[in-house]
Amino acid sequence: MCGIFAYVGPSKKANTMVLEGLKSLEYRGYDSWGIAAVPVSDNTKIVVKKKTGKIGQATVDDLPASTFSFGHTRWATHGGVTDINAHPHLDCTGTIAIIHNGILENYQEIKSKLVKIGHTFVSQTDTEVAVHLIEEYTKTMLFSKAVQKAFNEMTGLNAFIVMNTKIKQFVAVRNGSPLVVGFGNTENWLASDAAALLPHTKQVHYLEDDEMALVSERGVMIFNARTGDRIRPKKQFLTWSVSQAEKGKYPFFMLKEIHEQPGIIADIAADGAHLTAGLSRVVAAASDVSFIGCGTASYASLAGALFFNKIAKRPVTWAIGSEYDDEVNFLTPTSLVIALSQSGETMDTLEAVRKAKKKGAKILAVVNVMGSTLYRESDYQLLIGAGPEKGVASTKAFIGKIAHTLALAYAVAGKLSEGQSVLTLATRVSKDILSPKSVATIQKLAKYMKRKEHVYIIGRGMSYPAALEAALKIKEISYIHAEGFAAGELKHGVIALIEEGTPCIAFLPKDGTYEANLAGAMEMKARGGYIIGISYKPNDVFDYYIPVKDTGVATIIPNVIVAQLLAYYLTLERGFDPDMPRNLAKSVTVK
Repeated sequence: MCGIFAYVGPSKKANTMVLEGLKSLEYRGYDSWGIAAVPVSDNTKIVVKKKTGKIGQATVDDLPASTFSFGHTRWATHGGVTDINAHPHLDCTGTIAIIHNGILENYQEIKSKLVKIGHTFVSQTDTEVAVHLIEEYTKTMLFSKAVQKAFNEMTGLNAFIVMNTKIKQFVAVRNGSPLVVGFGNTENWLASDAAALLPHTKQVHYLEDDEMALVSERGVMIFNARTGDRIRPKKQFLTWSVSQAEKGKYPFFMLKEIHEQPGIIADIAADGAHLTAGLSRVVAAASDVSFIGCGTASYASLAGALFFNKIAKRPVTWAIGSEYDDEVNFLTPTSLVIALSQSGETMDTLEAVRKAKKKGAKILAVVNVMGSTLYRESDYQLLIGAGPEKGVASTKAFIGKIAHTLALAYAVAGKLSEGQSVLTLATRVSKDILSPKSVATIQKLAKYMKRKEHVYIIGRGMSYPAALEAALKIKEISYIHAEGFAAGELKHGVIALIEEGTPCIAFLPKDGTYEANLAGAMEMKARGGYIIGISYKPNDVFDYYIPVKDTGVATIIPNVIVAQLLAYYLTLERGFDPDMPRNLAKSVTVK
């Protein structure tokens, strides 16, 4: 949930490099930020700068030049959003600093022991406890050994980096939360996301759980943090480009990522045979198949399950990752679990996958980050190929998941070429949605809706996950209460909330659900609802109409892109930042 970046090497611009790294990681948390550095002019002390709020136009001009620096962007878990609670944290001597991502579960027990022997704490965080514990152990052992001992005493899922003034070397440890080492010639880096390393290096090692890295300008050594055994780094090459991780001509990452979607769909259509080669046989051989995911990935998982039902004629189950416990009991060694995640680090999804593996089930990961934990722990991988996604509200990764699961369903049915044709059509229709004329229609609707407090969205069949995803996008970035639900459930409660002028969005694709969905729209209109029809043809029921050409079973793709644009422009109309919604972070790496 937090962003971590560290540099050690000959460059005296370490602080600037760290600040830029934090800016690229700010989507992981932006309650506060901070940097710690050992000055070139005085290597006996650590200088810290930390502030609440987003980084914005902040500089490091007031920090002394350094070649040894790290920083952190925080998504608060323990302790309020204050300057004091921001990372980095120092020990009593001010010569040891720590940055941390995760939750130290037994921090209160450790803290009480440390207080009794004279340690003084200034923050409310669990992280500060860790640095004081390390300080205590450095009294009797080497720095790296002290970090290792402290790590083994802590419980919970964590990743942290520690620095001190006695040796120009980071000690980094991972258990649960992501951490990546970047390799240079006379300089090295650490980050919580490999994309942040792209301006500097493409050679990386993803730390596994219980791995400890000693990172200096002379090189990198990896050890097992439990046993102390030396481990050979597994270097991987990043294929993403620097430009993919930048805004380019767009004012926000979200808008850039929305506009990248037709190209992503086209790539999946063109490479369908290669991407699904072998995987369709894996699916066909499984006795049962489950789709799982969290948040936006859970709705993509639901769509994937519906694709398998409709196209492959294969019964499958679907579950939210955090609610998978009971279903795990029915898995066998012939089961297949298809887990969807943009980051590959979503903790609830990872825990569900690990429980499934204990039952002997095979795991197919549909994931955007090569080398992520989900990627490494799965038996089979299907890379989304969307490139770095920086907007907290997922757009292109969601559409990539939809396109991949659709192609896989067609491959399982033995009709891959038909699936490729459907995706090619979806590419063209998606481009139409992004045309100036279509965007203007959506912008006009956003102006109408900007002062509304509620919006209700209905769909059936493939439009049901579209309704859920549309509601998620609207509420998470515009802060308008939005509820998506199956149209058939309208009369079971939601209709009681419809008042005069309430915006009601109805997805009406050209399929067997059209008439029933239209009936639901008419019922909402009868209660005063303002009906927004997203459909292939107009209807007198609609108060506002957004045309979407028929795309067959893939109509969910352009429908969701309409919803993404509506959410984006609603957010701008209401004066908020679509890239950094309040209280949210991009990668949910804690429970």
